[in-house]
Amino acid sequence: MKKILFTSLGALFFGASFAQSPFFTKTCYRGAFAPAPTPMWTDTWTEWDPQNKVYPAPTQTITGNITSNTTWNTGQVILLSAQCFIKNNSVLTIQPGVVVLGDKNTVGAGIFVTKGSQLIANGTVTAPIVFTSNQAPGNRTGGDWGGIILLGKANNNTPGGINNIEGLPISADTEYGVASGADDNDNSGSLRYVRIEFAGYAYQQDKEINSLTMGAVGRGTTLEYVQASFGLDDAFEWFGGTVNAKYLVSFRCLDDDFDTDFGYSGNVQFGLVVRDPNLADNPSISTSEAFESDNNATGTAATPKTSALFSNITVIGPLRGGSVTTPASGHRRGARIRRNSELKIFNSIFMDNATRGVFIDGSACETNANAGTLKFKHNILAGYGQRATESGTFGIINTNTFVVAQGNDTLKLSSGILVTPYNYTSPDYRPAAGSIALSGASFTDAVISSVSGNTAVAIASIGATSVCIGDGTTITPYSFVPSTTVSSGYCSLNWTASAGLSISNATLQNPSFTVSTIGIHTATLSVMNGDATQTSVVTIETYTCLNVGITELNAALSNVQLVPNPASENSTIQFHATRSGEVSIVLFDLSGKLVNTIVSNTSVNSGTNEFTINTTELENGIYFVQVNNEFGKTTTKLVVQH
Repeated sequence: MKKILFTSLGALFFGASFAQSPFFTKTCYRGAFAPAPTPMWTDTWTEWDPQNKVYPAPTQTITGNITSNTTWNTGQVILLSAQCFIKNNSVLTIQPGVVVLGDKNTVGAGIFVTKGSQLIANGTVTAPIVFTSNQAPGNRTGGDWGGIILLGKANNNTPGGINNIEGLPISADTEYGVASGADDNDNSGSLRYVRIEFAGYAYQQDKEINSLTMGAVGRGTTLEYVQASFGLDDAFEWFGGTVNAKYLVSFRCLDDDFDTDFGYSGNVQFGLVVRDPNLADNPSISTSEAFESDNNATGTAATPKTSALFSNITVIGPLRGGSVTTPASGHRRGARIRRNSELKIFNSIFMDNATRGVFIDGSACETNANAGTLKFKHNILAGYGQRATESGTFGIINTNTFVVAQGNDTLKLSSGILVTPYNYTSPDYRPAAGSIALSGASFTDAVISSVSGNTAVAIASIGATSVCIGDGTTITPYSFVPSTTVSSGYCSLNWTASAGLSISNATLQNPSFTVSTIGIHTATLSVMNGDATQTSVVTIETYTCLNVGITELNAALSNVQLVPNPASENSTIQFHATRSGEVSIVLFDLSGKLVNTIVSNTSVNSGTNEFTINTTELENGIYFVQVNNEFGKTTTKLVVQH
């Protein structure tokens, strides 16, 4: 007897509408972290108390530039006593576990990767690479050393295509961008599982370098699992470029956390910002925001526009759940989008910011928001100091109306959103039980769906797919548990079943099913993760147990096949009968519903028999052809594809 094992249907694929591969992982939750029991992606490699962390003594001192391929090996501790430029298209490779100590006594000691060169610093989750101050525990402070600068050849909107990183002397070594032939796939190296602590040197007022500064860095560069802690200026600043990034942490830095300028157009997902109430810039020079975004310094419409796309960011502001009422005066908003920027922020959490959750600042940005080129959607604004939004004086849009209309939630209090967000050294930034952050994420907007992958997985199967459950008078129910594989951290899971098939719990991954009627029965598993849904169907056939052996049954009716299969207009069912008798041939759909009776109690001779099935009126899909005789039945799958 040929029976149906299982059928998997409905897998959806969301591809990119342009050259980039899918980047964003669809989530059901908002913010940077999935709920428990999924671990936080910050576990193990981050450091929440770098001030008191003990680092080993130096084993090697660097006092100049790197002009040829160089490797710093696991076990080494480097004292960086230079403004070290990686030049001449050379590569500096740093192996897991290496510690680099920036020398406070060297003016602006740092690592500066010039155009065409690369920094390959790939740590591991248990052996991160650390760039930190050379000062003793308890004596470290932001600005002890210069930080890391990556310079590339991707697009930016500076007139002429070339600019120099602020604060450093103007030279070919501090230059980013190219006059012509920009390469958005340029590769400045790879940073994975990296910590950058106490960096950000102030060469002059308002011209500091940051923990990680990026000038026209291309998307060939890898940035994943990077923590910037106690930086003097910004944690991460992008001056143009296209580089993508995932898993970024800005921890208790002074000025802005994510600063985007000069046409930066990359994608960033999963980021954490933790503000310190006592650490903020001097407001007479600069205010401190989690996001600060400009198209350029004067707010012109120069292209490419600053249009970076951020999703799943968690911002813990300086008010810390109301326990702080007077933070440092430089603290301001969760996001300040200004100077004609077209920044886009989705599915993020902004908590406990000093004055506002978001400020769409200036008439140009209000125009961009109205036009849909600036986006702020499906975010949570909570525990804000004065009000959720700030409208300014331009009157083109009402910011609060705009924010609510874009699917954002505004909550006066931040309690109950995250588990333990206000413990610096032992935090838990995952959504709390019952939190509004557990749901509400959306990836349907065209700008993010085009670069989002489908992570929904639903695979289900069963062992026995054909069982007898009665002798024609008495039914003996049959129970089974399917074997399933589903997405981790899925948003929803649901089973549905055809008539005669009951489910113990439709929301369990592996519920118990009981079948108590004769026929073809189907159970459909649907798994949704983000905006993606996948289904899988299992089929079981039940029939009346007869007083005849399997050998005799198979001998009576054998070699059942459909030709062609798949079919468009007609398919012929062929079978071999070892003796003459009557047969019935019926057609069922996937749900077990009778679609057509091909023949009913029709006599056949011993030998090969065949009947034609007209499929022209059938919709595309999967059907089951069942042949019955006095000894039992056999079922074969038919695929209709016009």
